Amino acid sequence: MDADLKISELTTRAGEWLRGEGPHNEVVISSRIRLARNLANKPFLSKATRRQRTAVEKKIRDVVLSTNLAPKILYADLQESPEVDRALLVERHLISRNHASAEGARGVAVDADETIAIMVNEEDHLRLQVLRSGLQLDDAWGQINEIDDDLDAALEFAFHPRFGYLTACPTNVGTGIRVSVMLHLPALKLTGDIEKVFRAAKELKLAVRGLYGEGTEATGEFYQVSNQTTLGKEEPEIIAEFRDTVIPKIVEFEHRARHALISERHRALEDKIYRAVGLLRSARLITSEEVLKELSFVRLGVNLEILGGVDVRTINELMLMTQPAHLQKLLGKKLEGDDRRAARADFIRERLGVV
Repeated sequence: MDADLKISELTTRAGEWLRGEGPHNEVVISSRIRLARNLANKPFLSKATRRQRTAVEKKIRDVVLSTNLAPKILYADLQESPEVDRALLVERHLISRNHASAEGARGVAVDADETIAIMVNEEDHLRLQVLRSGLQLDDAWGQINEIDDDLDAALEFAFHPRFGYLTACPTNVGTGIRVSVMLHLPALKLTGDIEKVFRAAKELKLAVRGLYGEGTEATGEFYQVSNQTTLGKEEPEIIAEFRDTVIPKIVEFEHRARHALISERHRALEDKIYRAVGLLRSARLITSEEVLKELSFVRLGVNLEILGGVDVRTINELMLMTQPAHLQKLLGKKLEGDDRRAARADFIRERLGVV
C-alpha cells in the first residue's frame, strides 16, 4: 500500500466485499471471520492502566508493521484520528462502534482492498478480521490463520491448555473465533417467514443482528448471522457448519420465498421494486434508513432480473457511500440535517445517472 495513503482515500476505493462476487452472492453479501487474542502476562484492557494500554498498543503495532503484511497495510492511530474518520471505518466494517468511541491508545491496520483489519486494543488486545464477498469462509479462514500464525511467532498469546485462548468476554474463550455472514433476506421478510429463520437460528445458538452487528437493528432486510459458541468445537468444525449447513439452508429458504413471490404476488413485487427505483431517482431529501430500505428492493429486483441497467456492485457501494461519514468525507465538510439528506439524494441520482 502507498505509504502516504490516508483514511480519507478509502472513500474512493471499493472494498473486496462490495464487489457482489463469490458463491451465493445474490443472498450472501459478505463472509467475515474474526479471532480474539490477548498478550500473555499483560492485564486485559478492563484492568489495564493507561500506561499499560499504551505499551500494549505500541508492542503490537511494532510487530504488525514488521511482518510481511507491512507493505500492504495502512496503520491508523485511532486515538489521534478525527471522529469522522473513525465513523468512516465503522461504516466500512473495519472497526467496531466500541472501538471507534473508546478512549486511550488503540489502532487498526487495514489493507488496500479491505479484506484484512487488525484491531488493536478493542475489547481484547487483538481482534483479527478477514472479510470476503459472497460465501467464501474457507478463503477467509486460510488467510486469517496465516496472519494469526505470523503474529503468534512474534507475540506470545494468552492460552490455557484446557480452556484455549483467554479473552476479555467469556463468550469468546476457547477458539476466540467469530464467524459472521451478512445476508440479504427481503423475500423472507415479505412472506412473513423471517421469524422462522430467527427461531431456528436461536435453537442453533446463533446470533442474528443488524447491518452493523451487536446492538443494531436490521434495516433494508440486511442481517448478520454469527456463532455464539467458541468453546468445545475446533475452528474448522464451526466454519464447516456455516459453510455446509447453516448458510446454504437460509439461502434455500430465501430462494423459495423469492420464487413464491414471483409466482403468487408478481405484480405487487414489481410495484415495490419500481416504486423504490422511482423514489431513489427522484428524491431531493432522503435518510440513510430510507436508502437502505429502497436499495433492498432494487437489489432484489436486479437479482430476480426484473430490473436492468444497474449492477449489484453499484447497489452495494451506494449502501456504503450514502452513510453519514462517507458523505462528509466525499464532500469535505460537516453535514447535518437537510444538508446531509440533500447531499445523499444528489449523490444517489448522480450514481444512477439521473439529475
